[in-house]
Amino acid sequence: MKQFQGRVVVAGTCEAEALVSHGGFNTLASYQSALQFGDKDVKCGDQNNPDIYKKPMLGKALCLPQTIGSTTGGMVLYCAASENLQPACMLFSMHIDPLAASGAVLGAVWTDVKMPVIDQLGEEFLNYVQTGDKITVSEDGLVTVHR
Repeated sequence: MKQFQGRVVVAGTCEAEALVSHGGFNTLASYQSALQFGDKDVKCGDQNNPDIYKKPMLGKALCLPQTIGSTTGGMVLYCAASENLQPACMLFSMHIDPLAASGAVLGAVWTDVKMPVIDQLGEEFLNYVQTGDKITVSEDGLVTVHR
């Protein structure tokens, strides 16, 4: 077990299995199949992200450095939340970008979805956490990785 303290962007608690991306997370490419074609497993559709391509994201603790790609990223996150297709939480090793932050905040304000978002967890976090680890997120931004 190891703990990491981050900055709370959207408060909340959760326990979920980690899904780790070491590359930037392209929100539009990752969610396109789920939002346009009804992929109920919400498998990552970004073929340029080999860490998580074709892996289910629904209900996972999505661990990533940052988001990349289109300016639609925030709206895509909001739409995923409005359709109840979001990850359990989003955990950023770096600063969250304004587009991802806006989508996460809109999802928290305009839907009943509870998706904690924590950033600034550090490079050590992303080097330590592995897909399949159990993650616990606390209200204060404390993230615990259980092996």
